[in-house]
Amino acid sequence: MKNAFSKWKIFVALAFGLLISFWMLYNGFADKQFVECAPGEGTHKWVDANNNGKVDLYDESDFISNESGAYKIQSTRSALNDVSWSPWSLYWILLAVLFTFGRDFFYIIRIRLLTHKKLSWKASFFVIMIWEFASALSPGVVGGAAVAMFILNREKVPFGKATAIVIITAFMDNLFFILMIPFVFLFIDNHDLFPSEAGYSLPLMWVFWLGFFIILSVCIFLYLTLFWFPHLASKILLALFSLPVIRRWKFIAREWGTDIELAAKEFQMESAGFWIKIFLSTLASWVSRYLVINAVFNAFVELGFLDNIKILGQQFVLWIFMLISPTPGGSGVAEFAFGELLSGFTSSALLVGVLALIWRLISYFPYLFLGSIILPVWLKRTQGKKH
Repeated sequence: MKNAFSKWKIFVALAFGLLISFWMLYNGFADKQFVECAPGEGTHKWVDANNNGKVDLYDESDFISNESGAYKIQSTRSALNDVSWSPWSLYWILLAVLFTFGRDFFYIIRIRLLTHKKLSWKASFFVIMIWEFASALSPGVVGGAAVAMFILNREKVPFGKATAIVIITAFMDNLFFILMIPFVFLFIDNHDLFPSEAGYSLPLMWVFWLGFFIILSVCIFLYLTLFWFPHLASKILLALFSLPVIRRWKFIAREWGTDIELAAKEFQMESAGFWIKIFLSTLASWVSRYLVINAVFNAFVELGFLDNIKILGQQFVLWIFMLISPTPGGSGVAEFAFGELLSGFTSSALLVGVLALIWRLISYFPYLFLGSIILPVWLKRTQGKKH
């Protein structure tokens, strides 16, 4: 356990993070698709090779070379150049960046509240940035929670309490999702959340509700573990550390379990006001996260109030896909779901691809690059601090 942040592991993490960043950026800008163009400007003809009756703009086999065709190939890089950047667009992009800052600012407030302000603003900033870096490198289904416990422990938070804090953050994030879903379906029609024109309406619904009930089950389990039966955490840890590979550290698991139970009892004594503040900071962080996409869309597409509400609602569906994604940070899956769910707000499929790239440039890639820079600084700063 002492080698969790050994030099070679740090080097591998940094190299991995930077490689992923550059590779994804390169692929994002090099991504190509067919676009419909004016008569006489086309280079390809649609032939519907897969016989699905749909123009698959990303499928090269669906087109053949033809000088009088109605389609041509265009890259995301050239599409970005073709986009009309007005002062209004820059205003909304800056607002999207501000919402990204807001997402982390409220996370910083939450971590300070959970540590009873024992973490300074600077320490809280480092914790959240490294946490986001770990999340960006991890598959969506895993997230950065496992690493977060070690991050907090290195900031002099006892491991058991750090584990309890991570459990609370996971519980609050899931609780936000569960409480908001009824409002989403109350104000937004079902066909707006699962567009039938995409051809995936029923599968999307099945995946969404399966994901919802999994999240609900996890939320209930976390609540019971922390507030009613904290000894369950001890039993789970001891069971895990009974495995042959890590059996030698079973005594550490027993100590962690005791710390978790003590931390749970401490949190059980907190006032209602304390938990309201924790939930409100969670709410503000998630709303800020979702408003990034709204701002990006408003930068290039004229949207009304109801359109913005629909986009907010559809992001709950999008988040489910990112959550179950096996890829780092939900990459690939996020862009696909983004295009399928939000394509109804513009007739330009290429513009949707450009908006997806801008969204990821603002809300995903910065954490990879910033994390790679901040991690060595934070490790040096916290050297010898571990509790």
